[in-house]
Amino acid sequence: MNARTEPAPAGSDAIARPPLVRELLLVAGLFLVYKFGRQLATGHTGEAFHNAHRVWDFERAVHLPGEGAVQSLLLHGDGLAHLANTYYAAVHFPATAAFLIWLYLRRPAHYVWARRVLAAVTAAALALHLLLPLAPPRMLAATGLVDTARLYGPSVYGDPATDSLSNQFAAMPSLHFGWALMVAIGLVVATRSRWRWLWLAHPLLTLLVIVGTANHYWLDAIVAAALLGLALAVIPVPHRTATTAGRVRGTLVPAQRDEQALVGAGR
Repeated sequence: MNARTEPAPAGSDAIARPPLVRELLLVAGLFLVYKFGRQLATGHTGEAFHNAHRVWDFERAVHLPGEGAVQSLLLHGDGLAHLANTYYAAVHFPATAAFLIWLYLRRPAHYVWARRVLAAVTAAALALHLLLPLAPPRMLAATGLVDTARLYGPSVYGDPATDSLSNQFAAMPSLHFGWALMVAIGLVVATRSRWRWLWLAHPLLTLLVIVGTANHYWLDAIVAAALLGLALAVIPVPHRTATTAGRVRGTLVPAQRDEQALVGAGR
C-alpha cells in the first residue's frame, strides 16, 4: 500500500467534519435564539440612556480617545461616511458566514472550535444585553456625535420607537467587533500563509467603522475582546494535522516527506 492509499489518520479533518444538516440546524437555531433574546431586552429606554451616560463619563475619566476623532474623519466627505455605513451594514454577517463555511470545507476541526467560541461569545453578549441595556453614542446628545447612517445611508435600523426587528439598546458588547476579531484570529490560527496576519485588518477596520458611525463606544469593543479572550482561554484550539496545515505552497510536512521516502525505498 503506497502513501496515496493509506487510510486517513483518526484525527484527520475528513473524519472530524460534522454532519452538514446538523450544523445548519444548529447555527440557525443559535441565531434565532440570539435574535429572540435581543427582543427580550427591549423596553428599557430610560435605563439604556442612564447606562450610556455612565459609559461616556467612564471613558472620559480613564482618558480613552474621543469617538468624535474617528467620526470627524468620516465627515470630510459624503462618500467616506456612506462607505463606512455600507461596511457596517453589509460585511458583518456575510464575512462571519463565509469564515465558517470555509472552515467547514477546508478545516473542519477548526470549524468546530470556531463555532463553539462564537457561540460562547454570543451567549455572553446576550446576557450582557439583558443585564446592561445601553443606548449607542449616536442616540446620546452628550457625545456630540451624529447618526451617519441616517444622514448618509444606508441604515440597518429604523426608528427606535417602532423598530421591532432589532434591539437598538444593546450596544455592549459589540458583536460586530467580537465576531470580526474571531474571524481574524481563526484564519491566522488555521492557515500558514505568510500573509495571514493581514486578516487582522478586518477587526481593525470594523473597530474604526463601529466607532466612527457612532454605533458603539470604545468600551463596547473592549468588552467584546475581553469576552472573546475568555472564550479562547476555555475552548482549546485543535491540534494541527497533516490535512489542516501540512501543506505550505505545495510542500509536505516532515512526517509526510519521511513517509514517502520510506514507501519509495520499499518499492
